[in-house]
Amino acid sequence: MADPDTLEEYRAKRNFSRTPEPPGERKVSSNPVFVIQKHRASTLHYDLRLEVDGVLKSWAVPKGPSTNPKEKRLAVPTEDHPLDYADFEGVIPEGSYGAGTVLIWDRGTYRNLTEREGKEVGVAEAIRRGHVSFRLEGEKLRGGYALTRFRTGKGEAWLLVKKDDAEADPERDPVATEPRSVVSGRSIEEIGGGEGE
Repeated sequence: MADPDTLEEYRAKRNFSRTPEPPGERKVSSNPVFVIQKHRASTLHYDLRLEVDGVLKSWAVPKGPSTNPKEKRLAVPTEDHPLDYADFEGVIPEGSYGAGTVLIWDRGTYRNLTEREGKEVGVAEAIRRGHVSFRLEGEKLRGGYALTRFRTGKGEAWLLVKKDDAEADPERDPVATEPRSVVSGRSIEEIGGGEGE
């Protein structure tokens, strides 16, 4: 189970008697998981989450991921989430932090590709250093991606970029053409009870 301190910010922002979000119970996976959740909160965005040291390291990606290596997508770090958040799909009630509809847009496992001088750099260390490379094995996304920090401090920001590999496809736009949940097959409107997008 994750060290409770790593989820302190996540838990402090939520009232679990009101929200269906998980407080964090799931054990660490044998193969690290990733999830991308489409989240209609104050604005529609996608949350990329990578399992690292018993929590989900998280970034909000306003435009969602791309399969085109020439497209750089802004990724803003958010608080660590518990591993069982990877299974969360539903509605966060009005008045709660992050209120809105959450859909599991993609999920699967991932493999760390980060190296320095020919040796693997652990994902947690790579994130601390500001650059992590990984290979996704998802239902919608596959292949190499990189997250690179370009701004530190209060306005910390990263870029999410698809690596130029066999799975790269500049013509494909999965955010536009594959909007439904990989778990329930529902749209964000169906999950949210018909709210407009």
